[in-house]
Amino acid sequence: MTDHAPDVRGPRDDFTEYVATRRSTLLRAACQLTANPADAEDLLQEGLVKVYGAWHRIADKRVAHAYVRRTMSNHQISQWRRHRVEEYPASDELPDSAVWDLDTERVELRTVLHHALAALPHRDRQVLALRYYGSYTDSEIAERLGMSIGTVKSTLWRALRKLRENGAVRTLHADLVAA
Repeated sequence: MTDHAPDVRGPRDDFTEYVATRRSTLLRAACQLTANPADAEDLLQEGLVKVYGAWHRIADKRVAHAYVRRTMSNHQISQWRRHRVEEYPASDELPDSAVWDLDTERVELRTVLHHALAALPHRDRQVLALRYYGSYTDSEIAERLGMSIGTVKSTLWRALRKLRENGAVRTLHADLVAA
């Protein structure tokens, strides 16, 4: 006969563990939906609150991040719709010159990076996405993609080198550093 209590884990423990392990990845996803880091934190919090209410209905907890991301996307779309501009400026109120601000820089940066990543081979993009978007280790990437750890490291190195050598990325980087 044992003197210790059985290991009883409830849904709250599972959810707490899930949040602890996936928070940084989910926060990056929230940052992609909003321009402001504080808004991204709020968006993540909203998503987690809504998913916690439905945690018992998620049968496969391995894909719970998809539910959280979708919940955050839906919430952000609702926010955009609520704050939609109802009045449009008259054409004589438009500025004569282009407005350059932080949002414009972000759009340009994303566009340049999107084109640079699209030029990479599929496997290079997979490894980069798992490392920098999914926060996976070399061994986890190797296991997911069915390759050796050495292949993961060399693929990652080669993909980053190609991005650094991309002329548009170098030009944009130089502009950002000079600013």
